[in-house]
Amino acid sequence: MEEEDKKQEDEKKEGEPQQDTDKGSEPQTTELISRADAAAERLEAANKKQEELLKRQENLEARRAISGRSEMGGKEEKKEETPEEYARKLQSGEVNPLKDGK
Repeated sequence: MEEEDKKQEDEKKEGEPQQDTDKGSEPQTTELISRADAAAERLEAANKKQEELLKRQENLEARRAISGRSEMGGKEEKKEETPEEYARKLQSGEVNPLKDGK
C-alpha cells in the first residue's frame, strides 16, 4: 500500500511545476536578469540616438530639397551647342579642334 501511495505522490509531483529550494540558483538567475536589464537599457539608448539621427537626416534632406541641392534632383543637362556658338568659340580660341576631337 505504501508503494502505491509513493507512486501516486510521485505522479502528482511530476505534473506540478517543481520549486527549486536550492539557494545556489538564485544568484545566477538575478545575474541573468540584471544582464538582460542592462542590455535592454543599451538598446533603448541606441534606439533613442538612432531616432534623433533620423530626425536630423530628414531635416537635412528637406532643407536640401528646398534649396535645390537635392540628391534626387537629377543630372545637369548638357546643352547641345549650335554651329554658330561653336564657330564663335573657335574664333575666340576657347575650343581647339585638334585637342577636343571635333
